[in-house]
Amino acid sequence: MRAMVYRGPGRIRIEEKDIPRIEHPNDAIVQVTCAAICGSDLHLYHGMMPDLRVGHTFGHEFVGTVHEVGSSVEHLTVGDRVLVPFNICCGSCFFCARGLYSNCHNVNPNASAVGGIYGYSHTCGGYDGGQAEFVRVPFADVGPSKIPEWMDEEDAVLLTDACPTGYFGAQLGEIREGDVVAVFGAGPVGLFAAKSAWLMGAGRVIVVDHIDYRLEFARRFAHAETVNFTQVNDIVQWMKETTDFLGADVCIEAVGAEADGAFFQHVTSAKFKLQGGSPVALNWCIDAVRKGGNVAVVGAFGPMFSAVKFGDAMNKGLTIRTNQCPVKRQWPRLFEHVKNGVLKPSEIVTHRIPLDEIAEGYHLMSNKLDGCIKPLVIPTHVH
Repeated sequence: MRAMVYRGPGRIRIEEKDIPRIEHPNDAIVQVTCAAICGSDLHLYHGMMPDLRVGHTFGHEFVGTVHEVGSSVEHLTVGDRVLVPFNICCGSCFFCARGLYSNCHNVNPNASAVGGIYGYSHTCGGYDGGQAEFVRVPFADVGPSKIPEWMDEEDAVLLTDACPTGYFGAQLGEIREGDVVAVFGAGPVGLFAAKSAWLMGAGRVIVVDHIDYRLEFARRFAHAETVNFTQVNDIVQWMKETTDFLGADVCIEAVGAEADGAFFQHVTSAKFKLQGGSPVALNWCIDAVRKGGNVAVVGAFGPMFSAVKFGDAMNKGLTIRTNQCPVKRQWPRLFEHVKNGVLKPSEIVTHRIPLDEIAEGYHLMSNKLDGCIKPLVIPTHVH
């Protein structure tokens, strides 16, 4: 099969790999029909994640057709169209039993934090991802769900991570009716977080970024107010001034490890890897939220130390809630929203790229070229 393969920071290529095989009776092999490049894939592409090995195949957002099932799989049959959450989870451990599917203990037992994630380095279990023609799906009765007849495939692929993660970010913010919600980052997750904030009763939604075409997209797609942080003297001061000097009720951090905005932080983290990620946007959230407010963090950071202003958070009485999104928990409500036309996740798709040209897709997304918000990847066999 053809698969995207990592060859070192900034270097990926398409290679021939063996089609994955059933390794456990609960496995399924899925033939990928549509995948996506995620903003957090760029952290891998830039070499930001520890224990990322040459030869690894990325891709944690994908949908496809069941090609083969293990002997114990009961809910899927060959030929079923499925969407697969980015979290690999067993469904029965201490954490899965509490709905913490992104912290499953059995799929990444050497880790004390994150569970298993497709195509996201050996820190996250070392599972090959879906930017390939085929992918092995462990615990096939637990994670995947059949794509409903009425659902468009491009909506389905965005329900594997970007849309649920944005929705989860708004959920973590515990938005109350009339709240002022500030979303830092106008990538796919930030766009979905802004859109979801309205569904939860926000009275005002403000999106912060520094790339004009993304801010314009946020105005159109999420009906949000926007601010370019490079065009104001101090984004925290601006946020105070626009909220009667109180601060936003809820701040959602949807940027993660490669936040721009403060030269020293960006260089020590993104360039020299001295931090687990640039905490610029997270520190802005802590400073821009009101006393007693809520900060939700869904941007992806590495496991190392980051210089976060924790004293300010403590003295302001903030509630900070974080996690990788437990995707399956969001599906029932999100399927309803998509079915009823409240959400159309595929509206954020800007590019459709053949798998053989995936390096170009990473280049576009990494360098914010050609108005790129969300590129989909179409494997060679799909026409």
